[in-house]
Amino acid sequence: MVKLLYSPHLITRRIMPENQEFPMLALSSRVTPEHLFYIRNHFPYPNVDMRTWGLSIEGCVNKPIHFRYHDLLKMPQVTLPVTLECVGDKRSFFQPKTRGEQWGLGAISHAVWTGVRLQDLLYAAEVRRNAREVTFEGMDKGVRTDMPGVFSYTRSLSLEQALHPDTIVALYMNGKPLPFRHGYPARLIVPGWYGMASVKWLHRIVVIEEHFQGPFQVVDYVFDRKPLTPSASEPVTTIRLNSTIAGPTDQEVLAKGENWVWGIAISGSDPVVLVEISTDNGNTWHAATWLEQQETYSWRRWCWKWTVTESGTYDIKVRAKDAAGNTQSEMADWNVKGYGYNAIQHIRVYVD
Repeated sequence: MVKLLYSPHLITRRIMPENQEFPMLALSSRVTPEHLFYIRNHFPYPNVDMRTWGLSIEGCVNKPIHFRYHDLLKMPQVTLPVTLECVGDKRSFFQPKTRGEQWGLGAISHAVWTGVRLQDLLYAAEVRRNAREVTFEGMDKGVRTDMPGVFSYTRSLSLEQALHPDTIVALYMNGKPLPFRHGYPARLIVPGWYGMASVKWLHRIVVIEEHFQGPFQVVDYVFDRKPLTPSASEPVTTIRLNSTIAGPTDQEVLAKGENWVWGIAISGSDPVVLVEISTDNGNTWHAATWLEQQETYSWRRWCWKWTVTESGTYDIKVRAKDAAGNTQSEMADWNVKGYGYNAIQHIRVYVD
């Protein structure tokens, strides 16, 4: 691990709408600084007028309610460290290639979020017994290429997930008011789920009696494996078991002697308990060392000291195992939209 002596920058994937990824080589602490936190947008940034902004809860409730910003600030606050990962992270590694933003390693970042439990807001609105799902509408909107009309970015959760005590409406990020580019004045945070669930620029919550059929729910963010598998599409939910080598980088040239391999591991359900490194293309494996304690909903950094005595070409792999006994696979779960890539990472380095 090295101390950064320069100021790294986000890696640009698209300018309009802005999509930028975290430079994984800048992994120097568990918490990602605001200016390096990855950005995933579907539409241009919205106009937010705090003189009129509010968060409404309506639909299948007994008491429709409208919260102003100061109302939310006065409510009991909770703080949760949560890693957010775009489900398209590592899409560029799929073979054959898939459509969509060609993310590398960095469509993932970690922050400490503070806000109001969503359940407190829903309880205040008195959700009715026949409620089934809760929809969340962001202020960002625009057109799609696959269907006519103008759409707001809107997603839903089951009522059970919405009422989970760790699902929050965040007002702060890393101890400061939520930055505009990350959803100010309020965004949803759904811990353990891929980032598409954590709706930014949140302004409207609607409780409904049926399954939500919006395009960001049933067209996007589903695992579609056709024509490989004719079965129905499976919705994207929790973050898959995964690990990433931050350094060294693929095709890097190293000197003989002491070198470090380091990176992160994550799972949205069962915690990661072991990360293993191989420098001989998977023939032998070595346990990495954790750099911090396990923390629910958070990535976990690891490192491994590698002493190299011979020059040559080395194929380095990393794999993670979780508490349920699952291990990363050599093969990616290919799907039409390129979601959830979590195959064992493989890089090649050269030692002089």
